Amino acid sequence: MSDRSLRGMRLGAQSMETEAGVEPAPRQRVEYRCDDGEQVFVTFSSEAEIPPVWTSKTGKEAFLVDGERPTDANAKAVRTHWDMLLERRSIPELEQILSDRLDLLRSKRGERTS
Repeated sequence: MSDRSLRGMRLGAQSMETEAGVEPAPRQRVEYRCDDGEQVFVTFSSEAEIPPVWTSKTGKEAFLVDGERPTDANAKAVRTHWDMLLERRSIPELEQILSDRLDLLRSKRGERTS
């Protein structure tokens, strides 16, 4: 019995199953390229739908090589806080508000107002 000892086998830490007869799923390697020339290779299943844009590890957008660039027809123009403020107030109105607030601030500090 001592010649069949399992001592030193680290039971449970390693699989005793072999990969004989196991075939991996079919895959395809797809190339994306950033505007600055950085190449990104991604492996997909052969049945997967390939996205036209991929984000690289550096955070840049990479586009599918030999693919059409997506057109973003429904994209809204980015509105900044300044744009939204100008929708509510005119420039002379904003200058008057600024002047009033500066006078109030100066009076609280004990400075002379203009």
